Amino acid sequence: MATDIKDIAHAVEATAVMKLLPTRPRLLAVGEPTHGEDTLLDLRNDLFRQLVEQEGYRTIAIESDCMTGLVVDDYVTSGTGSLDEVMEHGFSHGWGASAANRELVRWMRAYNVRADHDGRPASDRLRFAGVDGPLEITHAASPRQALTALHGHLAAQVDADLLPCTAETLDRLLGADGRWTDPAAMMDPARSVGQSAEAGQLRLLADELVALLEAQAPHLLAAASRDDWDRACLYGRTATGLLRYHHWMADTSPARLTRLAGLRDQMMAQNLLALAARGPALVHAHNSHLQRQKSTVRMGGMPLEWWGAGALVSARLGEGYAFVAMALGTIRHQGVDTPPRDTVEGLLYALPEDHCVIDAPRLATTLGATRPAPRVSPWFGYAPLDPAHLADSEGIVFVKDVEHV
Repeated sequence: MATDIKDIAHAVEATAVMKLLPTRPRLLAVGEPTHGEDTLLDLRNDLFRQLVEQEGYRTIAIESDCMTGLVVDDYVTSGTGSLDEVMEHGFSHGWGASAANRELVRWMRAYNVRADHDGRPASDRLRFAGVDGPLEITHAASPRQALTALHGHLAAQVDADLLPCTAETLDRLLGADGRWTDPAAMMDPARSVGQSAEAGQLRLLADELVALLEAQAPHLLAAASRDDWDRACLYGRTATGLLRYHHWMADTSPARLTRLAGLRDQMMAQNLLALAARGPALVHAHNSHLQRQKSTVRMGGMPLEWWGAGALVSARLGEGYAFVAMALGTIRHQGVDTPPRDTVEGLLYALPEDHCVIDAPRLATTLGATRPAPRVSPWFGYAPLDPAHLADSEGIVFVKDVEHV
């Protein structure tokens, strides 16, 4: 068995990944089983560089706030701001403190300017995108930024009589941003303003603004750049998604947490589909967001189950979406030691390579009807592979040991 597995293990290189796929997908997603480990992100960076240079991918998207991600995109495409400013203000979830993420942004900017003194043509530049909503574990953002940006874009381009409201009306209904971002609302629906009368009016206005954006598409696309249009659509998706999310934060039914988890992934899926429409994109996020099977977690003592972003996108794009999961052997500084030999991770840990790419469907075939035992993680921050779903990804990137930096 070990010999059979060794035969389907390859170096972590773009060519090895692409050989797993029938065709180049519009979205190539590479997952991770835990967050915040630069060992894994350094490997991601190396792989993404190769896929950009050899396979023509021109967008790199990560699990970070889609709105703050615009700050990073402006920097890598046009040099707006400084690298320090971008790392401080362009990421959510604390990802801006990662040395590997900093190196990714630095390299993307260098790639765009190194071809000649004038830089690469716009059509060939690398782009950055955040695909997550403006959401944190403790709170959700105010819809102010997205709503006012959408309103401002429309107000500058269409007759004022067509707008459903004024900027002053939006400001009055939004009120203080602290009402929306109160951390207590995450666990106490009574603290949320998501089902207030003002929030209800804002949802109607957001819907009308998005409808106006779509109705004026021929004019707006002729009057401004495609990038302006894409950003306006992002503002619309984010505003309506946030207001929907806040609505369910105020809900008191048993479905509340499941709906919140699902809504986050719906926002991610919408952003991914928009990127796919623009051109070939590389995506990096947690395995649980990118997998094709349902996502599960225990939250507040309750088991939750919902369709994640990868499942939603795969259903729409078919072979246009490919998912390469990531698995690992040890994270010793978090108490995750050598995996048991009867688990998938244990079988892969016996290979001589420090990291490798595995053909997941062939691995499932090699293992046959008897699946390995599920690995149980002693640390909540690491999610082992589910041996029942090996064939649901195109491949696995396996990392033997994660070193603490």
